[in-house]
Amino acid sequence: QVAMNVYELSSAAGLPCEIDPALVVALSSQKSENISPEEEYKIACLLMVFVAVSLPTLASNVMSQYSPAIEGHCNNIHCLAKAINQIAAALFTIHKGSIEDRLKEFLAV
Repeated sequence: QVAMNVYELSSAAGLPCEIDPALVVALSSQKSENISPEEEYKIACLLMVFVAVSLPTLASNVMSQYSPAIEGHCNNIHCLAKAINQIAAALFTIHKGSIEDRLKEFLAV
């Protein structure tokens, strides 16, 4: 909780943060009361597995190829790495898991 307060203060001051406090708050508010914390942690891990398994399919999509005409990718796949890091950091901050260990597992999948 103390770390989250520091991140919130840093974010409010305009400093970059490793963990997006607004995303953590948004995900925390989505918690269901009838699901145990262990089950929510498993769901968070399964979400990361789903993303890891889906990456090859997404990467092989024609829309994922770099387009010199628009100087980017048509489906914004270049933003995916940042999104994965931010979501993993927020999810495992909420569930008190080791972010580094979970991302190593993500890379192993």
